[in-house]
Amino acid sequence: MSDIDERHPVITPRRVKFDWSDTPLHWIPDEPVATHFINVLHLLLPAGERWFVHVYKQTLPLVEGDPQLRKEVKGFMGQEAVHAYSHQGVLDRQMLAQGLDPRPLTDRIEWMFQHLLGDRRPLPVIPKRQWLNLRIGIIAGIEHYTAVLGQWILDATELDEAGADPTMMDLLRWHGAEEVEHRSVAFDVYQHVSGAYWRRFIAFFLGVLAMPLMVYLGAGYLCAKDPTLKGVRPRIRDYRRAVRRGIFPSNRFMISAARAYLRRDYHPSHECSTQVALDYLAVSPAARAVGGYGTGETAS
Repeated sequence: MSDIDERHPVITPRRVKFDWSDTPLHWIPDEPVATHFINVLHLLLPAGERWFVHVYKQTLPLVEGDPQLRKEVKGFMGQEAVHAYSHQGVLDRQMLAQGLDPRPLTDRIEWMFQHLLGDRRPLPVIPKRQWLNLRIGIIAGIEHYTAVLGQWILDATELDEAGADPTMMDLLRWHGAEEVEHRSVAFDVYQHVSGAYWRRFIAFFLGVLAMPLMVYLGAGYLCAKDPTLKGVRPRIRDYRRAVRRGIFPSNRFMISAARAYLRRDYHPSHECSTQVALDYLAVSPAARAVGGYGTGETAS
């Protein structure tokens, strides 16, 4: 029986690095559209995770009377900062170097997080603390999805069978493992500073209802700007084919994850497996290179 504390595992940033010099633009062989469906993560995550850190810097003073949670928040912020940097590397050194310029779209995404979800409230009548609570709730909902998607990528052997690039898979699985590892933090912070179920419900839909649209629009942009595709556009049948092959999560998977989060008795520690995450980190080339595997402690 495992002695891992699923609610409070050690959360330590692993300052990993990736070399993109040998990673092809279409890193899933013969699957350019499916590649770009997943590549949407690289468009969203750098700005999104920098926003997480910005919001949590304001939130940390509110985490009073719980030194364990404060410690976990600091670990969470450190991991998220490394995630943002690592996915930015894909944009700068893998896509851009091979003729696909993501910057016009990532600039708009950056604007969305800085202005639509920034410190300036959309309506002045909303109290400052309530606006912060809502954003904390949005982060909790998004973090639920990043955890279950992290578990999905750890389990997705179909991508290996399809010949997916090992460096890209290491990035996605290292990131996914850390999302599983810190999956309880955002929810516990929300419960500590607010805890209102109605706000959690509303914040969840504000944060994730746009997800399918963003994936489709992002994939459409990447396909349109891909110098090798000559105007190919992602279609519903491309998505369905990727799901059938097991190289992209299904709508059923995403809906099931939403239903789990919206249960009143939900807690992230009941989802996913820290042991599976640690098992991957123990063999991850990037994590092992910096001694950041296993529990997150430096290896001897």
